[in-house]
Amino acid sequence: MEDPELEAIRARRLKQLMSASASQTSMVSGGRPFAVTDGTFDAEIRRPGLILVDFWAEWCGPCHRIAPVLEQLANDHAASLRICKLNVDENPQTAMRFQVMSIPTMLLFKEGKLVDGIVGAVPRAEIEAMLARWS
Repeated sequence: MEDPELEAIRARRLKQLMSASASQTSMVSGGRPFAVTDGTFDAEIRRPGLILVDFWAEWCGPCHRIAPVLEQLANDHAASLRICKLNVDENPQTAMRFQVMSIPTMLLFKEGKLVDGIVGAVPRAEIEAMLARWS
């Protein structure tokens, strides 16, 4: 039979480790969108949970209009959502791979699989509705 004190120590340590892991996962981007590239894209979308990828370009006016909304979403949903930004001018391979023809385009990945997407600078409510479908 196991020592009850040892079991209590194990349970406490497991709880600490799980808490630290959850904290690291939610703080991957510090509650802010972060940049991905053609080289880092696959590794990022394979990570657990929901990942929203914003395909954008510096010259794109609608992309700049949607950026503050995405920052708010990243902050508000930091525990359950990561938001990445992929500059299509600097990273054309990934944009071509997902046939991104218009920007901004936001693609939602869950457990590494593309599950949904939105094209255009849409209202926050539309993005929230998409996220709610997959949360």
